[in-house]
Amino acid sequence: RRRRRRCCCCRRRRRRRGGHCARDMAVAREELQKDLEEVKELLAKATRKRVRDVLLAEKHKLEVEIKNQPPPTPKDVAEEDKSSLGGYTVKINNYAWDQSDKFIKLYISLNGVQKLPAENVQVNFTERSFDLLVKNLNGKNYTMTFNNLLKPISVEGSTRKIKTDTVLVMCRKKREEKWECLTQVEKESKEKEKAAYDTSDPSEGLMNLLKKMYAEGDDEMKRTINKAWVESREKQSKGDIPMDI
Repeated sequence: RRRRRRCCCCRRRRRRRGGHCARDMAVAREELQKDLEEVKELLAKATRKRVRDVLLAEKHKLEVEIKNQPPPTPKDVAEEDKSSLGGYTVKINNYAWDQSDKFIKLYISLNGVQKLPAENVQVNFTERSFDLLVKNLNGKNYTMTFNNLLKPISVEGSTRKIKTDTVLVMCRKKREEKWECLTQVEKESKEKEKAAYDTSDPSEGLMNLLKKMYAEGDDEMKRTINKAWVESREKQSKGDIPMDI
């Protein structure tokens, strides 16, 4: 039998078939990840037990499906790493936050973040912390870590949303109550400052305040405090001021 000769276009399509499969699998993984993120957002809003049970079951199903996806080939991994990792990593220090009875909300401004694929914006939650990683945004990676949150959060109920030029991290509170600050460290710092000023002797409280201002102030502040102290001592020696400063 004479073998049918394929045209050059057919042969080219046959050679490229593997590439199409790799891209299709990558798209499938991305779609599953997007579905999972949407389920998490719905779960964060749901309050009815039956609805939450259904969403939790769907969340588990999607996580298993993502886990069972065929692993990418080394070539695919190399290409993905090249496209997802930027030149260097920047630590995020600036943010705004507010809260409702159910959520702690942190707003992180990043220009153009809404243009990234969903999987490039990752948040890992634990009961008392979270880590944010934004990959390959204008050639850079961005990270933010919050440890020792003031109170426990729900890992399953916490999520993140991508808005125009903003990442919104939503930490679901385990108990619906107001937080006075974000972390335990902030709380302890405020308590120490309060203790320094809350004294039965008003002059002692004033001295503590002046010591703190002197320790934290610049050279000009220290000169001003020194001058005020000298003038106060001089007036006291003349009997004009009965109380030491």
